[in-house]
Amino acid sequence: MPFSFLSTTTPPTALKSTASTPARLCSSSDPTLKHLSEFVGLLNLMTVSHNFCDDIYKDGQLMTSEIKHGGKLSCSGMDSDGPHTSLIHGLPDEIAILCLARVPRRYHNALRCVSKRWRALLSSEEWHSCRKRNNLDEPWVYVICRSTGIKCYVLAPDPTTRSLKIMQVIEPPCSSREGISIETLDKRLFLLGGCSWLKDANDEVFCYDASSNCWSSVAPMPTARCYFVSAALDKKLYITGGLGLTDKSPNSWDIYDPVTNSWCVHKNPMLTPDIVKFVALDGELVTVHKAAWNRMYFAGIYDPLCRTWRGTENEIALCWSGSTVVMDGTLYMLEQSLGTKLMMWQKETKEWIMLGRLSDKLTRPPCELVGIGRKIYIIGRGLSIVTIDLDTVRADGFLVSSSTGPLVEHDFPPERCRVISI
Repeated sequence: MPFSFLSTTTPPTALKSTASTPARLCSSSDPTLKHLSEFVGLLNLMTVSHNFCDDIYKDGQLMTSEIKHGGKLSCSGMDSDGPHTSLIHGLPDEIAILCLARVPRRYHNALRCVSKRWRALLSSEEWHSCRKRNNLDEPWVYVICRSTGIKCYVLAPDPTTRSLKIMQVIEPPCSSREGISIETLDKRLFLLGGCSWLKDANDEVFCYDASSNCWSSVAPMPTARCYFVSAALDKKLYITGGLGLTDKSPNSWDIYDPVTNSWCVHKNPMLTPDIVKFVALDGELVTVHKAAWNRMYFAGIYDPLCRTWRGTENEIALCWSGSTVVMDGTLYMLEQSLGTKLMMWQKETKEWIMLGRLSDKLTRPPCELVGIGRKIYIIGRGLSIVTIDLDTVRADGFLVSSSTGPLVEHDFPPERCRVISI
């Protein structure tokens, strides 16, 4: 059996003998041996996880402080290989989940191959909640790029280089479309709308579940759109504007609820169809508009609780031209019109302040921003990466950053970047 070495009955001597096996296998060019080396590494991780059981067992009693957050962990609703098959032989499922949750995310595809129960576990909400509750969740960046078609590059933080590295390349079902929008909710990535040379604006929505590594179709948008704006706020998707609108929907915006897999259509005569940017900030949506009569930009705010619109200071509308990211409630922007500058929105004074300048040779604009922890990653053409640690930002405008060259040969720019943590 290909996975028999994961059994907990493996003698300790056998475990010790495999310690140097991954290094030998990784040196081989045989892809089968390389996959096997991953499993051997996984075996060593499982051995460490078994030692973790000593920390949560005391005098034969399960210490429930680790697992009683929102209810006892269970495996209900998951497919099983047999009527009484346990996740790990000899361990209660509650302990097995805590052990498996400590396996790094890069091994999750290997875990799915072990059994049906493990595959179902990794797709379950309790697995996702367990890793998040114990601070084990790992954020990965999903970058949409276009060359001959759309590709999604999955990047993960690399502690050795203080940058990002490619973990996976995904080809979406709508790879030939343009003008799509991308958003994330929890552990899912949504690709919405778009158009092509052969087809006008589309209403289709595709969803990628990062926990199961598969695509599916969800409820289509009420209005077909392309080159539109979107945002994720309070576990819902908001979309508006774009091309493909009819005379019946020039002032409409649609809200998607993933719980019910349904859309809700709203109309407001005060909502102009020339919205060029959505920013989710402080539980509200900041909208940036481009006036057709004077080509000036102004801003508004939508309150999802009261479902009302109101005006706001137009200074925040300066972010229309740059990529933005919100970290710890603070809005940051990468200004790329006259050189590359990292800007921060000052809520108290209602103005943008410059944190520092960056060399275009390093950032390779146009760029996108993503934030993980206290680090901002600037992703440019060819997936070049510039990392800025916000804890090292100085008041004199001097930015301490690290950079890595392009990760791919093609020099295409990133179109959208989002983060999913599992």
